[in-house]
Amino acid sequence: MKIRAIVVALMGFCTPAFGADFRIETVMEGLSAPWAVGFLPGGAALVTERDGRLLHRSNDGAVQEVSGVPRVFAQGQGGLLDVMVPRDFAQSRRIYLSFAAPQAGGGAGTALGIGVLSRDGSRLTDFERVFEMAAGSKGGRHFGSRIVEGADGYIYLTIGERGDRPSAQDLSRENGSVVRLTPEGDIPADNPELGSARAIYSYGHRNPQGAALDGRGNLWVVEHGAAGGDELNRIKAGANYGWPVISYGKHYSGGKIGEGTSKAGMEQPAHYWDPSIAPSGLMIYSGKLWPEWAGDAFVGSLKFDMISRLELSGSSAQEVERIASDETLRVRDIREAPDGSIWFLSVVNDALYRMVPAQ
Repeated sequence: MKIRAIVVALMGFCTPAFGADFRIETVMEGLSAPWAVGFLPGGAALVTERDGRLLHRSNDGAVQEVSGVPRVFAQGQGGLLDVMVPRDFAQSRRIYLSFAAPQAGGGAGTALGIGVLSRDGSRLTDFERVFEMAAGSKGGRHFGSRIVEGADGYIYLTIGERGDRPSAQDLSRENGSVVRLTPEGDIPADNPELGSARAIYSYGHRNPQGAALDGRGNLWVVEHGAAGGDELNRIKAGANYGWPVISYGKHYSGGKIGEGTSKAGMEQPAHYWDPSIAPSGLMIYSGKLWPEWAGDAFVGSLKFDMISRLELSGSSAQEVERIASDETLRVRDIREAPDGSIWFLSVVNDALYRMVPAQ
């Protein structure tokens, strides 16, 4: 195993990182468009592949495909997307999956389902679709799809605007929002009263493909901008994050987006990237193995083949480090394992890796 150096590659300088030595180990290879990883008690893990496969890796490294997954719309960015293992898994055996669901008229929309994982990890039973965005769109763009179990016990699901920009400000539709649901997929009575789409918790998002809790239980989301304007946002109930009215990016054509970078009643990002890094996956680290990283956010980059590390302070953040190696090629997801190691998926390498201390 090679020990990979972390470097700071910001503002034109390059220096060694802050003593956080590590090595990168290969966990799984031969994947196909991997999208998410989740951890099971006892050391096993689940990995989703966008084309519709769910894989179970036992703690001894044996891999098997899990049957019983839903039919998915596997086109463009759509398919089988996130996997979330809830805190009560040891008792319930339930897992949550997000996916692009085929809809009437040839379109597709982000959906959430729950299934029961067999003891041997080979199959899902009693799978039920418990939520589906009311009106998706044709095409394969901007499904969002990260799932977080909140500190309040509710389920938070990110949904992209499906390439329909104005819909992110339409409170009769879930496009471009973070929705909040009960563990069974119902709408909590205390959700913000915003519009007829009662599942909406926050809105004005473009394509949020990373979501995580910090140590205080606050929800953070990272989302794709257009040409520039990728954002890290701390999510607040009922808040409007501005897309497509305000943005720090431009349209791919070079044209101006909306009304500028700020507007009354719309939130400012905790951090934005320009040029875009194409962020996917977000983890906020506990500090278990690397205390110097406690409370820091880690974001995968699909564009610059690296992992961005940001220091969080209240509702703001600053990028302080970029972690790059032969393994960090188009990072789709990044998670902290129960033992404090950091796992991430590379789309280019079709592999799952983990960072562990160098010693």
